[in-house]
Amino acid sequence: MRTLLTIFLALLLAACSGGAPRDTVVVIPPGASIAKAGEILEKAGATSASGFRNRARLFGSDAPIKPGEYEVKKGMGAGDILRMMQEGRTVQRFVTVPEGMPSIMVWERLMAEPRLTGTVAVPAEGSVLPDTYAFTTGESRAAVVARMQAAMTKTFDALWAKRSPRTAAKDRNEAITLASIVEKETGVAAERRTVAGVYTNRLAIGMRLQADPTIIYPITRGKPLGRRILRSEILAVNDYNTYSMIGLPKGPIANPGKASIAAVLDPEANDYLYFVAKGDGGHVFARTLAEHNANVQKWYQLRRERGEM
Repeated sequence: MRTLLTIFLALLLAACSGGAPRDTVVVIPPGASIAKAGEILEKAGATSASGFRNRARLFGSDAPIKPGEYEVKKGMGAGDILRMMQEGRTVQRFVTVPEGMPSIMVWERLMAEPRLTGTVAVPAEGSVLPDTYAFTTGESRAAVVARMQAAMTKTFDALWAKRSPRTAAKDRNEAITLASIVEKETGVAAERRTVAGVYTNRLAIGMRLQADPTIIYPITRGKPLGRRILRSEILAVNDYNTYSMIGLPKGPIANPGKASIAAVLDPEANDYLYFVAKGDGGHVFARTLAEHNANVQKWYQLRRERGEM
């Protein structure tokens, strides 16, 4: 009888307390019991540990509480907090992978996020779909990478099923590899299919792709070079440098976005073989070497006028 009276008084006190006195954030670790969650809540000043335990014991469902970061709003009572934790309504944090980010930089970004836990290997290049991903505090880095890779597989499979007969890619590796080159060569959305068409044309006639980003990748693993490319690097023979080989590199040089993958799988039907920057972020395209050389001279002249040469 005394025990029931004690519980009743505890619940009555909790009901009259007016709920959490202020907004606060708590983190519930994996495997935490109701009692442990109560201790965390009491330490944060959100509610009393005994009131939370008693509320769960008498009125809570059998559902376990879920780990993660929770925002307890001012005025929330023990019952509201319990339901929130049982339903897993955690605070969502976000990590963004921009189009064209190499896997080493994806890894660095994840390892620098203090709210994530555990270690993870550098993802295979081209296996991560650039996007913004939600996570909750205490989640493992491996789980986030797994979602990124699952998103890439799902996206690629859907695009591959609709591929054009014009595509030069014979499998996923070739498609992602060529898409990663397109991604690094242009940031202009309207140009992606045109650039993909240029490379498709070159591959069809056995012409070297001569894509500068493929020179840089084996030097920096895709990070910015920070200087001009050396002649010795242009001439270097390796598995990536498309100035010294015919065909595609052995694998991707970055993580391409959906639009670049789509462009490679449905390239523009054009007869361009060359392109060069024109100074506004875009490129000018040419069918012949003579046209291209003239465009290059215009680009050089613009750079001289800007004081870049």
